[in-house]
Amino acid sequence: MKPMFGVVVQPGTTTDQKKTGWRIYRPLYLQEECIGCQACRQCCPEGAVYRIDKKEYDSDLDACKGCGICAEMCPVDDIEMVLEEEGLVEGEEAPL
Repeated sequence: MKPMFGVVVQPGTTTDQKKTGWRIYRPLYLQEECIGCQACRQCCPEGAVYRIDKKEYDSDLDACKGCGICAEMCPVDDIEMVLEEEGLVEGEEAPL
């Protein structure tokens, strides 16, 4: 039997669909100690992390499931997982 190998071309499916109604925690990128290693972007199972600048990243909160892998993998602890309500920007409403 000939072995077959596959390649994952795209991350999960939440980038196509809004899946944030059940998330409890959301990532908060502090943008203070980032070294630009891209560990957060590479380990995100949904591909929700995107680059703003060389050492500045953020998450597409419509795709983010709040798993916290990005915060766990950050070597300089520049990402905090905060409760959904605490991470709101002023004037923004909590999702229903």
